[in-house]
Amino acid sequence: MNEQDRKEVARVEAVLFLMKEPCPSRKLAALADLSDGARARALVKELNARYERVGGAFRAVEVAGGYQLRTAPEFAPWLFRLQEAPSDARLANSAMETLAIIAYEQPVLRATIERIRGVHCGEMLRQLLERDLIKIVGRSEELGRPFLYGTTKKFLLAFGLAKIEDLPYREYAWATADEAKEIVEEIVEYDAQKAQEK
Repeated sequence: MNEQDRKEVARVEAVLFLMKEPCPSRKLAALADLSDGARARALVKELNARYERVGGAFRAVEVAGGYQLRTAPEFAPWLFRLQEAPSDARLANSAMETLAIIAYEQPVLRATIERIRGVHCGEMLRQLLERDLIKIVGRSEELGRPFLYGTTKKFLLAFGLAKIEDLPYREYAWATADEAKEIVEEIVEYDAQKAQEK
């Protein structure tokens, strides 16, 4: 790597260090005085290779449509011990369930979310909207034209995803609350029969 390349990598690193939000490659190129977004992406790869070579604590990660400087995943347990997550970053299990359904099924109706969860979710939707993790992405053609919900850029950022397609693969279909109850009852009945056979 020549001196010019080293200076450009250093400028990319400096820009990423200062950015609070993910920086798209074109913007990164403009801020680091590079020729174009392709050059910025190449230099991000070189920066990450440098971090790998020296065992650095940082990585330039592609997240929510841009690049952001973050600590390497192996430091997470140590960092969590140093600082507790802010209370506004925590989500209740019910909010996480609602958010997961929206993330995988978007655009999705409130009625679909409630059918899957088996409970009303108006309050959860309100909280997720307030936190900017979900948004109204349109209206259904169904009677009454109910809202359709989807995730936001902040959702991608919070979960470290470059795009929604990066969600882990979901192998099984959703089980509704009633179906889950039936499955549990079948398991309990099966276990009871096995216990009687012994």
